[in-house]
Formats: sequence, structure tokens, C-alpha cells
Amino acid sequence: MNRINQKLQEDKKLLSIYFTAGYPKLDDTASIIQHLEKSGVDLIEIGLPFSDPLADGPTIQASSTQALKNGITTEKLFEQLKDIRQTVSIPLIIMGYFNPMLQYGVEAFCKKCQENGIDGLIIPDLPVDVYHEKYKAIFEKYGLINVLLITPQTSDERIDFIDAISNGFIYMVSSASVTGSQSGFGTVQTDYFKRIADMNLTNPQIVGFGISNNETFTQATKHTKGAIIGSAFIKHLTANGIDTIDKFVKNILA
Repeated sequence: MNRINQKLQEDKKLLSIYFTAGYPKLDDTASIIQHLEKSGVDLIEIGLPFSDPLADGPTIQASSTQALKNGITTEKLFEQLKDIRQTVSIPLIIMGYFNPMLQYGVEAFCKKCQENGIDGLIIPDLPVDVYHEKYKAIFEKYGLINVLLITPQTSDERIDFIDAISNGFIYMVSSASVTGSQSGFGTVQTDYFKRIADMNLTNPQIVGFGISNNETFTQATKHTKGAIIGSAFIKHLTANGIDTIDKFVKNILA
């Protein structure tokens, strides 16, 4: 069974942390993954930097720009992950835009993910229909879960379709804005969380965008399986370094 599915079966609210590969320093990737697992995180999203990150807020954009300057590439990331399964067992997901994967070759990329112990992918700009028609079989061939996204604007019909072709969890974007651009959740978001919960989807949902502390983590997971933190973690990493990751995670789960 895929490590993501194993984790989803656990009777607890899950914390997923996103960080940018190659940031703060080029060779920090493996060390950050190891620290996150030791600190009690449930899933890790490894951001593959791209020069035109449309859905990312300023914090993640800045980290991606620096990582690219540091010399991170798709090939370099795979090199960094080559031995990662010798030290960690946590589910690992690569999150990135479709263009670098297309340039690398979709099947070659998926094969490399399998070889390096990657469990899934999140590709915000890969249209659901294109994935379903052209790439789903390739992802499944290499044992990869493709995590699809929904937003408050996604229709019920579309959500049902996404649920039907998913085999892990659904990434529930909390708002239509970019990452890291809100603080706390209002009634619009909490009503949306409840509306999706009431649909009784087959796949559990994990909320991303706008989660930065214990309060927002608790709010986001009231009606869902878990929550994803990206910008707040990268800000902490920038200000405090890798050795304080444990403190950050403890504050979220307190």
C-alpha cells in the first residue's frame, strides 16, 4: 500500500509541511526532511521550484527564486533524494508545476519518483481532464498518487469527478487567493469546509492555504482529515534555521 494511504488510515488529524527544495541552502533538502519526520509531521511536500509560480504567494516565490539561484534543478533534486529512504519512512510528495515535469518527460519523471521513494505528486496547473485522459495510467504504473485540488469555486459536479478519479486525498484550497495571503478563517471558509464534509466524498480532504498556527490548524481540521502549512514554515526556516524545526511543529500541534 502507498505510504500516503497508510497514513490516511491513522485515527488522527494529519499535519503536512511544504518546503522548497534547495532552500535555504542547496543541500538542505534531505536534512529538512529528516528533521520534519523526527518532529512528528505526518506528510511532507517537497516543492520543486519553477521560475513562474502562479499560485504561490511572496514567501514561497522568494524561496523558489533563491533555490533556483542556489542551483536546484529537477535532476539535482532527484540526486538529493537518492538515499532518502535509508533514513526516513514518512510519505513524501513532490509539489510543482507541470512544465519542468513535461521538459523532463512525464514517464521519465514518474519513474525517477518511484526509484527515489516518492509517494505522490501535486501539480496545481495540470488540468484534471488532461491528467485523466493522458497521464493517469502513467502515474499508476509507477505507484504514484496524484493529489488533485478543489477550491471554494469548484462545482459539486466537478468535485464528484475529482473524487471519482482520485486515490489518496483531495487538496482542499481554503480560498481563491495565493498561498500565505490570509490570517485566520472567516465564516466563508468554515462554511465551505462544512459543505465539502457534508458531501461525504470517498477520499479524505486536507486543507491548504492560510494555516500558520495551532488556531488555524484546529479550525482547518474540524471537518477535514488534516492541514498543510507552507509559507509559515518557510518564514520560520528563513528566520530560525533547520535546527528549530521541532519547535515550530510543536507549536502547531500544541
